[in-house]
Amino acid sequence: MNNNNVAQPLRKAPLKVRFEKYKWFYIMFLPVMAFLIIFHYLPMFGIRFAFTKYNLIKAPVFVGFDQFRRLFSMPNFWSAFYNTLELSIVKLLLNTGMAIIASLFLNEMISERTKKLTQTIIYLPHFMSWVVTASVFQMLFSPTSAGLVNQMLLKMGVIDKSIYFLGDSAWWRTTYYIINVWRETGWGTIIFMATLAGIDPGIYEAGSIDGATRMQKMWYITIPSIANTILTVLILNLAKVMNLFESAFVLQNDAVMGTSQVLQTYVYYQTFNSGGIPDYGYTTAIGLFRSIVGMFLVLACNFASKKVRGRSIV
Repeated sequence: MNNNNVAQPLRKAPLKVRFEKYKWFYIMFLPVMAFLIIFHYLPMFGIRFAFTKYNLIKAPVFVGFDQFRRLFSMPNFWSAFYNTLELSIVKLLLNTGMAIIASLFLNEMISERTKKLTQTIIYLPHFMSWVVTASVFQMLFSPTSAGLVNQMLLKMGVIDKSIYFLGDSAWWRTTYYIINVWRETGWGTIIFMATLAGIDPGIYEAGSIDGATRMQKMWYITIPSIANTILTVLILNLAKVMNLFESAFVLQNDAVMGTSQVLQTYVYYQTFNSGGIPDYGYTTAIGLFRSIVGMFLVLACNFASKKVRGRSIV
């Protein structure tokens, strides 16, 4: 019997009948719904503070769009905004690109044991906290005699004197991208490896019969097969590009603040290092602006997906 024919009458059944049929599914969903309401939807009512002057001492005073006028007139804000966009988008493209390349090479490995060992090795960095990661790389990139990278470059004759990679504005972003690729590439391969595992082996066999080389099969079969997954991953991660905080916070210092300051760290310093009583209305306005920008980025990417693929994912 066709399952659609069975499900169709149930969709038209009264709510009470449907609840009786699926009551255990609804009960299992209750904790998830409670989590969403408490941690995602209730905090949304806090956006009203973006239109007030609020410092926890006095009651919130409605000021309209004054906080946004103040926000847009601050040069430090715009610097943090542009840094956030550049660091997040470049990091997203690099991490996704490296995850795709790593997945393709892992997929081509013949030895299953070697593949699993390699996967495990490249997954491990993701489980290190950013504090530990920052400590390790600060030591590796140190300009002192303990800095392994500088000592290797000096011995190879690539540089004449040590470089303070994490304390030099000209080098900080490059170093930041390298650290992020090292930490996140392995974790990013999980989705792509799952997609590659679902490709029909018969397609590869047909390619072999037609005389396709391994590289041609990778280019004409494997990559097109994961194209939709790549686009989906990019769109979903675009929603998080404005949430950059921990990785930038633990790697930045006063010498590179102009290059490493992002919106989230800007909010942090405005709240805890402002030298006075923080204005939570101002920092809430920053958060609201950040959310709006993130929403438009996702909608723009989703529109591009509709134009390219003929359908959107949202």
